[in-house]
Amino acid sequence: MRTAALTPQLREDALATLRSTSEGGPELDVLVIGGGVTGAGIALDAVTRGLSTAVIDAQDWASGTSSRSSKLVHGGLRYLQMLDFHLVREALTERDLLINTLAPHLVKPVSFLYPLEHRVWERAYVGAGVALYDTLASVSGRERAMPIHRHLTRQGMEKLFPDLRHDAAVGAVRYWDAAVDDARLVSTLVRTAVSYGAHAASRTQVVRLTTTPGGAVTGAELVDLETGEQFTVRARHVINATGVWTEKTEGLAGTEGGLRVLASKGIHIVVPRDRIAGNTGLILQTEKSVLFVIPWSRYWVIGTTDTPWEQELTHPVATSADIDYVIDHANAVLARPLTREDVIGTWAGLRPLLQPGTKEGTSSAKVSREHTVASPTPGLTVIAGGKLTTYRVMAKDAVDFAIGSRATTLPSITDRVPLVGAEGLEVVQRQSRDTAKRYGWDRGRMDHLLHRYGSLVHELIDLIEAEPELAEPLENAPAYIGAEVVYAATHEGVLHLDDVLMHRTRLNYEQADKGVGALEEIADLIGPRLGWDAATREKEIAAYRSRAEAEFAAAQQPDDAAAEVARLQADDLAPMVPLQGGDRVEGGTKPGSSPETRAASGPAGT
Repeated sequence: MRTAALTPQLREDALATLRSTSEGGPELDVLVIGGGVTGAGIALDAVTRGLSTAVIDAQDWASGTSSRSSKLVHGGLRYLQMLDFHLVREALTERDLLINTLAPHLVKPVSFLYPLEHRVWERAYVGAGVALYDTLASVSGRERAMPIHRHLTRQGMEKLFPDLRHDAAVGAVRYWDAAVDDARLVSTLVRTAVSYGAHAASRTQVVRLTTTPGGAVTGAELVDLETGEQFTVRARHVINATGVWTEKTEGLAGTEGGLRVLASKGIHIVVPRDRIAGNTGLILQTEKSVLFVIPWSRYWVIGTTDTPWEQELTHPVATSADIDYVIDHANAVLARPLTREDVIGTWAGLRPLLQPGTKEGTSSAKVSREHTVASPTPGLTVIAGGKLTTYRVMAKDAVDFAIGSRATTLPSITDRVPLVGAEGLEVVQRQSRDTAKRYGWDRGRMDHLLHRYGSLVHELIDLIEAEPELAEPLENAPAYIGAEVVYAATHEGVLHLDDVLMHRTRLNYEQADKGVGALEEIADLIGPRLGWDAATREKEIAAYRSRAEAEFAAAQQPDDAAAEVARLQADDLAPMVPLQGGDRVEGGTKPGSSPETRAASGPAGT
């Protein structure tokens, strides 16, 4: 398979194809609205069935929920408490499929300790639950991807996690799940879909869904937010995969039906790896949610929260109260308590939680975590809910639902379509020692590159062969080499400086300065590749500095309303067009509407 590079020209070509559908060219089979993990997965599912497919997003790929999760691929251990065995089994099957076949370079095993406070009954209760978790992972018949759980004494627990308070637990159960860089998973899905022939255009917003006099959706009016150009695209099937924007997008068709979605905010904090002594993760029950302490390369990720969000949807932020909540609950079990000074980064994301039926006032914590597919009007399919782990199942269900009886003759094959970077991975891994020696990289650097790019690391090496200085780490962001930044511009669809620091790297939250110190050198690397003049370069740098300052200010505010005011002091370089149609995200299907719906499994977790 030829691996496509997401270049500015490829984006222009995609827009030209979309434009041609209303200028005498053939209409698309499928137009996917939303470039998060669900939309990207749908695009890959549709195009690998032989359907002409395009995917668009009003912002950068994965700029919403799909870059702001707990970055875990897991079965949802806590759903066993609700006796949702089918949901857990499905998620575990998808977890192991990603690790073994689809994305072994991106998805990596990580172990967790479940601390026990009671020696006998709790060990038996939790042990039985984790044993069932392991059993459900084996039912699929596929190769087992994870070790079996183990019971640990207090001594064994303290050896693995020295900074766990001596009196916090009498022992623990150690079990395994997996971690993933969520934004990279999405961009990899998009690249895979494009490599098979899909058309992809970020910073492209839907402002209206076109309809027949009878109300059937026939396509959409789009705006290229980079140029302001507006045009129409025709498509047999439009699939709305916009998460917390679901109702806004539904409303663009003028329909009364559809799905209702609640926005629930979850935040995470980042602390340096050497601040907590531990070789495994922790999972802790709190009164409001589950708290994970997750080892991530050079740092720890700790979260999450679960609170209703009633502000604008584009820029959720962590408040001072949110950060203190996470710190306080982590400190309940840590021998060396964390302080605000230990926090080097934060992020906040919005979970799209389904609102059952048309009931009013349902708490987000009680909303079903299953995904649902609906057709509020002919030609429009809507999917909402779900979780990162089960994106592939959600994509399959959405396309099946959209094309109806054709799904029998065009079944999904994405369970056996590796993502780009997976094919040839083992060969590249075996060659990695020589590669690292050639360029002066240590084992940690080589593992970092293999984890991010897999077998595509040879494309970075091509850049380095042409410009040897790109093998060197960035002066003010040494976790990354220059080739990674250039590659983001030449192969990964970057349009703005913001895209590099937020989604192609993790500099926004893994450095205390949000990557501001590296702005000049990053701009020097990507600017020439994107054709920036001096004025554009300065505008890009100023925009990111403004964003960083606004996020710092927001994190000092006591509540969501005040934090939103602080965050919105920074303007977007390519702002979304205000929509006239659609309800507020807390609204929903109006009483009396009866959209055709079908529930499908998949709890939303992280």
